[in-house]
Order: sequence, then C-alpha cells, then structure tokens
Amino acid sequence: MSFLEFFDIDEKIIKASEKAMELCREKILEIEDIQEYNQRKMIKAFQYAGVRESHLFGSTGYGYDDAGRDALDKVYAYVFDAEDALVRHNFVSGTHALTVALFGMLRPGDTVLSVTGMPYDTIRSAIGIEGNYPGSLKDFNINFEMVELNSDGTLDCDAIKSRISVQKPKMVYIQRSRGYSLRPSITWREIKKICDISKKESPNSIIMLDNCYGEFIDKIEPLSVGVDIMAGSLIKNPGGGIAPTGGYIAGKKNLVEMCSYRLTTPGTGKEIGATLNANRELFMGAYHAPHVAGEALKTAVFASALFELLGYETTPRYNESRGDIIQLIMLGNEQKLISFCSGIQSGSAVDSFVKPMPSDMPGYESQVIMAAGAFTLGSSIELSADAPLREPYAVWMQGGLNFHSGKLGIMLAADKILKDEVNI
Repeated sequence: MSFLEFFDIDEKIIKASEKAMELCREKILEIEDIQEYNQRKMIKAFQYAGVRESHLFGSTGYGYDDAGRDALDKVYAYVFDAEDALVRHNFVSGTHALTVALFGMLRPGDTVLSVTGMPYDTIRSAIGIEGNYPGSLKDFNINFEMVELNSDGTLDCDAIKSRISVQKPKMVYIQRSRGYSLRPSITWREIKKICDISKKESPNSIIMLDNCYGEFIDKIEPLSVGVDIMAGSLIKNPGGGIAPTGGYIAGKKNLVEMCSYRLTTPGTGKEIGATLNANRELFMGAYHAPHVAGEALKTAVFASALFELLGYETTPRYNESRGDIIQLIMLGNEQKLISFCSGIQSGSAVDSFVKPMPSDMPGYESQVIMAAGAFTLGSSIELSADAPLREPYAVWMQGGLNFHSGKLGIMLAADKILKDEVNI
C-alpha cells in the first residue's frame, strides 16, 4: 500500500524512507529484543505484586489501606530494581516528582553537586538558579554546584572525581536526558562510572538520577548500577501512553520514605493518599510501558536515519547507543523548525489541523514551539517535537505510541520541510 493513498508525500521522501528502513533494520531488531526482555520483566512484576482485579479500583478520602496503591508501588519497585517506590497520580509532572525528592532528602546547609552540567530548564527555578521564585532550594540555604561537561558534551570524569573527593556533597545529581542542550544523553554505562566514582570518593553521598525519558530503553536499570534514588514522569516512558498524569520516585527504602513525608506529611508518608479512579489507567500504563518505550525508540532511530540521508546532522546517529528516547535533529533555521513541527502535528490523530506556533512557556527563558496531537495533554511518549527558538535551531523529537504512526509523522515532517522550501 502506497503512502500516497492517504497522504500526499513527495516521492523523494518515500524513497529516502525506504532506504532509512534498510539502514536501521539491525538496530530495530536490537530494540525489539530489549522490548521483549522488559515486557517479560513487567509481567513478572505484576505477578510478584499479586495484582488482582480489585486493585484496579481506587479509594477516596484519606486512602487508608489502599491495596491497589501499594501493589502499584511494588510493581514499579520490582521492574526498576528498587527497594521501594512511590507512584502517584498527584505528581503533576516529572519536575514535581524531582522537586519532592530534592526537598525530601536535603536539609539547610547541604550541597547538591550536578555532575552532568546545567540541569533542565524547568528544574532550575525549583533549585533557585533562575527566576528568583520564593520557596526554592536556595531559599532554604541548600547549595547548588555543578561540574561542567567536556567541550564535546561528554562527562569530565577527572573533574567529577576531584570535586566529589574534596566536597563530599550531600547529593550527587545526574540528569540522564540532554534536555534542551546538544550534549548526548547519559547511558547506563556512564551512570555506572559516576556511581563507582562517587561510592569510592564519598560513600555517604546520595546519588540521585533524573530518569525522565530513560525508562525501559535498555535491559539495565540505573538502580542496579549504583544510583540510590531516581524520579520521572508517567506521561513519558513509564506511563505507556495510558497514564493520564502522575510520576514516580524509586530507590532505597529509607530515601523513598523521606520523599513520601515531603509529598504528604511526616509520619503519614505513603500510607495515605486517595487514588480516586486512577489505578486502572496507571496499572495499564505500566503494563504497556516496555513495549511503548521500544516503539518510541524505533521511531527515533528511523528519524535519525531518514534525516541523515536528507543531509541533516542528527544525534544520536541511527546506529549509536542511546540513553533515552529523544532524537535531536539540527535543522539550521527558524522556518525549518516550524515546518518540522507542523509536519509532526499533521500526522497526529488528535488536533492534526492545528498549526504549532512559537510562544512563551512557564519555566522556559526562550519562546518554545511544540507539536503534539496527543490523547494526553503534554504527553511526550506520544509522538511530539519541541524546541526553543534560539540558535542552533535544533528540534528535540520524542515518542511514538507505535512505530507505524511514528514513522508516518517523521515522513510528514520531512515532507513539510521539503515543500515549504520549494514555496519560499
């Protein structure tokens, strides 16, 4: 069946797409092996937690003795190789989950040392780096310092070792994803290097990971290589495109408990919190997450191969190891950036007729353009693309609930760039 039957895609893009599929076929087979492994592990997690039909219903009021909530925590703890987990629909974002974790574990006078450079835009205001908002870590006399990355965006392990050895910070902070930067995402192997350094030079430092976009992209989870605690969003990888909201914190039991006291109150922690009618979707999202994360990875690999064939710089390249589901494509100018996002939007099932426009966004210093025809507002495990309107006009693309729709969206983005160039 030709793409021309439903979508008017230029023959040049169709032929390039066929060649891109040939290039990335081996990588896709590798991803499917990871999908199968993690899906088996997820099923075992459900069985380990004893998930039953009654767990799919929610509670009201204080949520005392909510067996479904407790079982969901066990599922995530098992699948992430954690001692405990805190999975809640009332985490409003990944940044919220990270902030709860930071405030739960840190105290006045403590120092957080980021070893992966400047953190992502939205967490900076919570730390107190930008915005001067009341209630930040800075307001509570919690210090933030960082180790710059090498000029090529890789870890400066010598500098990391030196700083940890001398400062012995309360927390060593790792951001797995690149955020709106050009650096590579951090793989589990690099996370292990950081953990090995930290454990040797400062055994008492807490190693915390911002794991957003990194769940289920490999067979190794960060908690099994030395990370003490990590957090992320359920409308990214671990929600499987079904969770309508929420986030998680997972790791060592004593640290998760400290975080739970920040989310609710000291003394009640994770023992309370009504789940309302959210349990069924959170369980279903977890169940589908390994497969969906793999489909998003395939989409990213295909996008990299296609746009490389079309003459654009991509990172990671289609055949490189990945630390998350994000694909960066260097488009070079504002018009191509807008065209790409318009093409992604046109391939969506929801709001396909909408034209993405740059606008101001809370938590971001530059105007941002976002494309996402999503069933869940802001879900970035569904095919989406976004970028700040600033040099070097790169787009950050992620998601794809299934590879077939993801592939189509990428082809439409390439087609839109081509046709807009002709019409200029």
